[in-house]
Amino acid sequence: MTINKNLIRNIITGLTIFLNCVVYAQTSVGEKKVAGLRELNISKGISLHIISPEPIQFVDLSTALLTGDLPSENIARVKITEDNEKDSTFIDPIICKDDLGVITVVCQSFMTQYKVNFSDEKSDAVSFIQIQPEDMQTLEYPKIGFSNFELRQFSMDVLKKKIIGKPLRVYENLKLRMQVNNVYVVNDYIFLDMTFQNSSNLGYHIDGLTFSIEDKKIYKATNNQSIDIRPVFRLYGQKQFTKNFRNIYVFKKFTYPNSKVLKIRLVEEQLWGRALEMSIKYSDILNADTF
Repeated sequence: MTINKNLIRNIITGLTIFLNCVVYAQTSVGEKKVAGLRELNISKGISLHIISPEPIQFVDLSTALLTGDLPSENIARVKITEDNEKDSTFIDPIICKDDLGVITVVCQSFMTQYKVNFSDEKSDAVSFIQIQPEDMQTLEYPKIGFSNFELRQFSMDVLKKKIIGKPLRVYENLKLRMQVNNVYVVNDYIFLDMTFQNSSNLGYHIDGLTFSIEDKKIYKATNNQSIDIRPVFRLYGQKQFTKNFRNIYVFKKFTYPNSKVLKIRLVEEQLWGRALEMSIKYSDILNADTF
């Protein structure tokens, strides 16, 4: 029997490449080396602002050379530690120019890391950065609920939908109109698509928009039981509107009997005091659309 040496050589080469790929996959999955992190340059006197698409849970700064805080839920602010903030372990950044440490930002559904370098040239310093998808490492937490980023995406999908036909519920008074365009359900979340219209020449300054579960019929004032429910997310935090305002309000799943209704109240600042109120039946929630 004749053995084809070229064939054997090709098989051996192929097996070697395959085994190398397996070894690489086993060593590369689940780890990331500092050398592979995205690098950022910062300088003394200039703060780095890291902007996240969803609320930041915490930030870890690997060395005392860096100091930071969370001025808002979506922004981490990091700067080089000043002389009056240093402790006994502090090392002047000039001594370790190429490595100030690693910034780790942990959010609701992902984390990201950056390697920070010191730069003498302030023109090379990064003052703000938005976390990009390619920098995100998904966190495999048990799926308890959607993150704010996901709720915003769903809400934007609802907002893109055209209002077709009659709204689900409407209330008009004092040249004001409040309407529920539709109700949507995604998993354990309820999305209320609402529009507010003002046909007067007087702008509307929102003092509050409240949601509560109340008795459909009240026989005595003392018998009324009201349970406040609060949105876990709202697309816009707008406090005033001139003519038209559409917004999406998201709630964790709730239920209530037919003897009760979901009461929605829009209240204006005390200067004018125009108020609107409407009731949503539970059947409207049960008939909610999905998307």
